[in-house]
Amino acid sequence: MKRRVVITGIGMVVPIGSEIETIWRNLLDGKSGVGRITLFDASEFPTKIAAEVKNWDISDIGESPAAWRTQDRHTQFAIGAGYKAMVDSGLWNGKQKQLDSSVDPTRFGVYTGAGEGKQDFFQFVQMVMAGLDASEKAGAPGVCDAGAFVKKGLEILDPIKEIEQEPNMPAAHLASMFGALGPNVNCLTACAASNQAVGEAGELIRRGEADVMIAGGAHSMIHPFGVTGFNLLTALSTNNEFPEQASRPFDKTRDGFVLGEGAAMVILEEYERAKQRGAKMYGELAGYGTTADAYRITDIHPDARGAIGCISMAWEDAGVTPDKIDYINAHGTSTSVNDRVETKAIKKVFGERAYKIPVSSTKSVTGHLIAAAGASELIYCLLAMRDQILPPTINYKTQDPDCDLDYIPNTARHAKCDITISNSFGFGGQNVTVLLKRV
Repeated sequence: MKRRVVITGIGMVVPIGSEIETIWRNLLDGKSGVGRITLFDASEFPTKIAAEVKNWDISDIGESPAAWRTQDRHTQFAIGAGYKAMVDSGLWNGKQKQLDSSVDPTRFGVYTGAGEGKQDFFQFVQMVMAGLDASEKAGAPGVCDAGAFVKKGLEILDPIKEIEQEPNMPAAHLASMFGALGPNVNCLTACAASNQAVGEAGELIRRGEADVMIAGGAHSMIHPFGVTGFNLLTALSTNNEFPEQASRPFDKTRDGFVLGEGAAMVILEEYERAKQRGAKMYGELAGYGTTADAYRITDIHPDARGAIGCISMAWEDAGVTPDKIDYINAHGTSTSVNDRVETKAIKKVFGERAYKIPVSSTKSVTGHLIAAAGASELIYCLLAMRDQILPPTINYKTQDPDCDLDYIPNTARHAKCDITISNSFGFGGQNVTVLLKRV
């Protein structure tokens, strides 16, 4: 018999805010977090827009920004979201910096889906220029001398900051901050990562290997390398003139996703211990499904086989029938292929009832937080169940014949919402669906 898993704390640092109620209000109001890129000069890039986290630093949770100087942006977001989730759960006394005595540290772990840290484009340029200059002087113009490249790197790179670029750093810092001595894992399965982290953390509790887990994700790719990479894939919107309208999932005129950043964390607990301590419960992590497309690295399978598989696995794992699903938070990236194939998967799994299930993509408001996307969208599902209101897909104006479901266009909707699913599909063909139930 698998143990039940509930969510007792939530925390976020995302482009539309860092306080849960502010974030939720902005989402329901369709207040876009997309604007011109300010983190670097993007004037020469095809894409000049992104969804940045603004007006936030780690002093928000009482930490000194100077003390966190070497930690990258995604790690600071993770610490901010994790701290807020732990305080929200009642398991962490922020003022005294003390873990609740009911928690056995050896059965308390961290599972993140976090991306790599910022690659310093400008320092890299200095290293390349040093290599080119050395080759020029040696009579080999146009060749980057490896020795000079490395020598310059040893001069200008901060060794601690280089370590901080590792994807496991958010998990390591979270464990250190809260004294979590149990499992500590990071999975980087692209855009599916944080929902996968939540699902896998839930499995650890279900199997009896942990009692409490911090789970979620963090990512920040709004830097020259990140934007260049996605531009090469022609995956990003180039609607630079109207940034707030650029992310338009399921709309016929969509032209790519908008890159976002941030972190989202939840606290998972075994149900009986949470009940015994009188914890508030946002919902139960009742079902989890994960599959691979085993297809092209950058494309979802056109028949949606992976997506169909993980959605089906999630409701089967939860022991509910498809007719019980009240709302779907779609992966909904605003790319032509993803939105069409995800729609196909939903129709294949739910049949005619697919047309009666409200579906929305909150990426229309927040942009695509990459590794952090799934956990943030899972939290939106929890809040939808709490308040019985469904967030909209904004910027939806022109129907695509291939995307013909109820996407909750432009305006939030009051509706019965007791069982929800959150879809996350990542580059490489990773697919994850998490099913949540009201407790």
